[in-house]
Amino acid sequence: MVAIAYSVAFEGIEARLVEVQCALAAGLPGFSIVGLPDKAVSEARERVKAAFGAMAVALPNKRLTVNLSPADMPKEGSHFDLPIALAVLAALEIVPAEELSRCVALGELALDGRLVPVAGALPAAMAAAEDDRALICPRACGSEAAWIDRVPVLAPATLREVVDHLTDRAPLPRAAPGKLADPPPAGCLSEVRGQERAKRALEIAAAGRHHLLMIGPPGAGKSMLAARLPGLMPPLAPAEALESSMIHSLNGSLPEGGLMRHAPYCDPHHNASMPAMVGGGRGARPGQVSLAHNGVLFLDELPEFPRQVLETLRQPIETGEVTIARASAHIRYPCRFLLVAAANPCRCGYLADPARACTRAPGCGGDYLGRISGPLLDRFDLRLELPAVGIADLELPPGGETSAQVAARVAAARRIQSRRFAGHPRIRVNAEASGALLDQIASPDSEGRDLLGRAAEKLGLTARGYHRILRSARTIADLDGSETVRTPHLAEAISYRLPFVAGG
Repeated sequence: MVAIAYSVAFEGIEARLVEVQCALAAGLPGFSIVGLPDKAVSEARERVKAAFGAMAVALPNKRLTVNLSPADMPKEGSHFDLPIALAVLAALEIVPAEELSRCVALGELALDGRLVPVAGALPAAMAAAEDDRALICPRACGSEAAWIDRVPVLAPATLREVVDHLTDRAPLPRAAPGKLADPPPAGCLSEVRGQERAKRALEIAAAGRHHLLMIGPPGAGKSMLAARLPGLMPPLAPAEALESSMIHSLNGSLPEGGLMRHAPYCDPHHNASMPAMVGGGRGARPGQVSLAHNGVLFLDELPEFPRQVLETLRQPIETGEVTIARASAHIRYPCRFLLVAAANPCRCGYLADPARACTRAPGCGGDYLGRISGPLLDRFDLRLELPAVGIADLELPPGGETSAQVAARVAAARRIQSRRFAGHPRIRVNAEASGALLDQIASPDSEGRDLLGRAAEKLGLTARGYHRILRSARTIADLDGSETVRTPHLAEAISYRLPFVAGG
């Protein structure tokens, strides 16, 4: 007899259905798992045996073979424990095979039969809904998976509860979705003393998702400003919330039961490896660029990152997705993020202060910032230098606009963009517009075109730089409530592309 249970294997944020086939045959007693299992899947047989022992279920003296189909697709992760156990129980005629065939199962087994939470419950629920099946997952994952309301989600705490449900001895109630995850506490923009130009750049960046580079001495407030950027961004739209939540579900970093509704914020250290940044490693997990999808990726001390790691960001910035090439498959993750980077003007950080600069000034500034390649630098729409904050500024009482006031203008600009790009499903913000569409929405008048031509000639703008100025100007016009891009909007956008003075 061959019994079948169903589970999923993850390829990026997609979950592919896997048949877990179990056959009992005469021969030497044994328990083998085939179908390209990794080490965690192969070890499932020991966990299954121990869990059966806790339930007083004995395996027969027969040859037991479990096949994970399709057999040519790699199977990774401990979430195959539960479907393997259920397929064996169906082969032993302990649970009805027909009832089991209507479910997709995932979960890790403890040795005493408890179900341990696993990553990926949300994508698994999507796959179950598409195949018109119910989902069985550990209790701790139920409130997460239940956000997909098209699928019945059952969340038992133990393997025995699953058996009792499938045999109608004690049916499980349908799991309820959890509460929306609260946004992490963030400071207010009014707490930042001075740096009014930088605050304006943050507003433009949040409104159009324009990449931002800040260069300034230590203590100028670069990290403080970046940390307040998520508080300026509007809540995620339903589609964005689902995308971001699925990525964090696969990473195991989604708050229990919560669906993300706020822009994620990732700030990896400059010693981050390439797999940590763009994804890969065991299980081809998402990297920081994908965890920051629909949110902010902050790279502090940008020149300190390995050059090879920085160069891998160029393609994801342009395409909005990252591809992890493996011998058996190419795995894609979305990564439409707002890149914010900060750097000191030189290694010591005091290039502009003759009293504190090192003996290698000013040449050290060019050497230090030269670690950032020209192609990567060209991808920053907004680039500005931050002056040092004086002690007198610190003694002033908090003032200026609050994050809520700026966020209201950002939300209004985002609503304008939503209406503008309603017929373009792959474009959500001005920073993603290109080609004929960009010419249509950001075409300047004759005076503005002359200004842009002179700036392109003087600054040596590339074609990419030219178009990024148009995108920034379109966002500035949206913040101003203007239907057309006028000369003042272009002038402000050009001012954020001026070469760095401190860098030489």
